[in-house]
Amino acid sequence: MERTDIGPRMFGDRLGYNHAVLVENPRRWLLVAGHEARADDGAIAHAGDIRAQIKLTFQRLEETLEKAGFTLSDVVQIRVFTLDIDAVTTHYDAITEALAHANCRPVSLLAQVGALSDARMLIEIEAVAVQ
Repeated sequence: MERTDIGPRMFGDRLGYNHAVLVENPRRWLLVAGHEARADDGAIAHAGDIRAQIKLTFQRLEETLEKAGFTLSDVVQIRVFTLDIDAVTTHYDAITEALAHANCRPVSLLAQVGALSDARMLIEIEAVAVQ
């Protein structure tokens, strides 16, 4: 697979996102459904704590990627849906840290929505990964 990052945008010393990612000759694609901050028992964890939900959501996303033989660095697109965009932007460093730690440079979307599938969820993240 050949990957070309187009129009990277920086936030401080961390890469925030790319305007586009060109992927040529991929061998495998993984389309990842929305992930949320679920505890091991399946219940939504960290009700009311957006930062903790962001971190656990990325942990769950990485677990799913690993099961399919991918890593977070293979992700070329993320979509972040939230009930409170101000809270997410206040804690956006938790997102950029997770991405920077994995050397993940995706295109991304951050959007506020009216509801998620569980009233205790503050954030949901879906992804596309390629190899």
